[in-house]
Amino acid sequence: MLRRYRIIKSLYIGIFSGILLGLILKLIEEMTSVRVYTLLLNIDFIPFIGDKQWSEPVEFMFHVIISIAIAFAFVYLLNRLPIRDSYLQLFVLSFFLCSPTIGLYFILSLLAHQQVPAWNDWEAFTYWTIAHLFYMWLLPVLYKKT
Repeated sequence: MLRRYRIIKSLYIGIFSGILLGLILKLIEEMTSVRVYTLLLNIDFIPFIGDKQWSEPVEFMFHVIISIAIAFAFVYLLNRLPIRDSYLQLFVLSFFLCSPTIGLYFILSLLAHQQVPAWNDWEAFTYWTIAHLFYMWLLPVLYKKT
């Protein structure tokens, strides 16, 4: 029963946080024309998958699947490490688990075939970072609320 609860909790956290991250970046892109949402969904550099033209909802689903995987790792680590249920400790774990997503900005910018922000576009990097910090904050909040 406990295992099933963790699976459902991980799915909920991953889906909800992934959708919110995507919507924030889409809103930023709509308001500023800085293509951070396009960068988030871009998969054109991945062999076999990137060769196909996917619709936006399918690309968004790929993004949410990655978010679910991060949420599973988050919940798994919380159950394996000696971490109390304090927001600070939950946030520290979330930060260490998710901080590579900020650095992915540079890799994704360099690998993309379509037009996305340049690796040295600091405005885009700032939007990307703020949105991902929100995501890092959201994981512990959702964990505590469920």
